[in-house]
Amino acid sequence: MDRLNFNHLRCFWATAKGGSIAVACETRSLTQPTISKQIADLEHDLGSPLFVRAGRRLVLTDLGRNVYTYADDIFTLGQEMVEAIRGHANGRPIRLHVGVSDAVPKLLTRLTLEPVLSSEQPVKLVCSEGKTDQLLADLALSSLDVVLTDSPLKHGARVKAFNHKLGESPVGVFGVPELAAKYTDAFPNSLDGAPVILPTANTTMREAIDGWLGRCDLHPRVVAEIEDSALIKSFGQAGHGLFFAPMIVAHFIKEQIGAELLGEAEGVTEPLFAVTVERRITHPGVTAIAHSARSVFERAQLST
Repeated sequence: MDRLNFNHLRCFWATAKGGSIAVACETRSLTQPTISKQIADLEHDLGSPLFVRAGRRLVLTDLGRNVYTYADDIFTLGQEMVEAIRGHANGRPIRLHVGVSDAVPKLLTRLTLEPVLSSEQPVKLVCSEGKTDQLLADLALSSLDVVLTDSPLKHGARVKAFNHKLGESPVGVFGVPELAAKYTDAFPNSLDGAPVILPTANTTMREAIDGWLGRCDLHPRVVAEIEDSALIKSFGQAGHGLFFAPMIVAHFIKEQIGAELLGEAEGVTEPLFAVTVERRITHPGVTAIAHSARSVFERAQLST
């Protein structure tokens, strides 16, 4: 096959996406014989069937699934391009729907997303927060443009998506002044027996913290395990215990909740990933997020 016929490919894609030739006829405004002929021509060009019949249903072959993956990327990206161009030409804001894992610190999320609101091209930002698995499922259904998470999509995941590492920050131990004054001296050994608020065991941060405590042979008194990063800081602000947070937001933690940095948990970092269905980021809003996040992390490294 010297050249791909995109009309054939679109008819195949519409059939596979809709689950039947009848659905493809509606979406493509073509007759059933025309759709069938287009698919047959594509199968002839590829030298192998794309569908097999299972009763009254059409089921994709292994080749069909592979071709559908590529076709879905091609036509989804093309639609995104058209929508972006139309929005830009009409002066309408580009809609950017971001899913944020509830494990990502809220201050870090704000630092990452805030520059998007002041970009040259107007953007309407929509944020949804939730569990990473559910957000990735929404991403696969095109309900989200990008997912911000503290852990990369693992190899072999059921969702076809790509990781884009935006940066990482060292993690420190924070506490309100009365606690900081009590446990700063001889840090980190002073944490042995100290009251701490930890993330729950199902988080990436908790795994890293446990590893650090083990290496330092520290046994703090865990007063609470909390999954939501904002709630951790709220309990920390009330003086219930020391807490861990990325040092990139140390200034904001001191300014907003009055907590001070005791010291760095060496080897513990808070990474930030953008997960998209695109191998290469093309959505202008997601590009802005990636650029702003990397700038934030770079500035933080220079200041430390």
